[in-house]
Amino acid sequence: MRQLRLTCFVMLLCVGAGQTAMAQPKFKAVVLAERGEIHESFVAAALTWIDAYSKEKNFDYVVINDADTISETFLANHKLFIQLNYPPYRWSDASKEAFEDYIENGKGAWIGFHHASLLGEFDGYPMWNWFSEFLGGIRWKSYVAKRVAGEVHIEKKHHPVFRKLPSHFNLPGEEWYTFDKNPRPNVEVLATVDENSYTPTTDVKMGDHPVIWSNPKKKAKNIYFLFGHHGGLFEIKEFKRLFANTIDWAVNKK
Repeated sequence: MRQLRLTCFVMLLCVGAGQTAMAQPKFKAVVLAERGEIHESFVAAALTWIDAYSKEKNFDYVVINDADTISETFLANHKLFIQLNYPPYRWSDASKEAFEDYIENGKGAWIGFHHASLLGEFDGYPMWNWFSEFLGGIRWKSYVAKRVAGEVHIEKKHHPVFRKLPSHFNLPGEEWYTFDKNPRPNVEVLATVDENSYTPTTDVKMGDHPVIWSNPKKKAKNIYFLFGHHGGLFEIKEFKRLFANTIDWAVNKK
């Protein structure tokens, strides 16, 4: 009987240890979120979705609402950096330096949305030249102010972020940005928007208009999505699949 009790005790310890091991998060992410501005509905919906997806995929995340927290020590604890519309200004020199090191030396991966490409001199803040180069040497020029639906066409169909996605899909009511130059010569364009599909039509166009791209010159995995203006995107199955695929790809070692 004593041997039976001892065996059961050991089994319980093993089960407990196994459950503890299983409960360990696979990785940690930091989410830099722009709150209370015109993109609040997107950011709020994104945080709700990330919370659910983190539970499904067993990863931890922390939300920060300004760049002051960013340092080399802070980023060392996070395998993924998600920039939810927070623009590339209002960063201190120290936070810029830490982020540049994180990307240049492949210390983590980066996913950026929409407002993350608001490059230029805004609100008294100077141009962040490194970030401009990171996104293909661009400077923000204009946007489709009245917001229109547009059809996204995938160029790199075999890229992991497009797993189980059709070759094209429609995104409603977006605020499509234009830039002073096409980033294509300096980045790997993964998808474009068909400007002839804009509904309603608009004269604000680029011609060849990349909307998803990556910079292969950086050691860190990175990807930028031009869209991300409103929370309704999280009602679009293709967008949710794209976001999920991108997180999975970003933290995968391959």
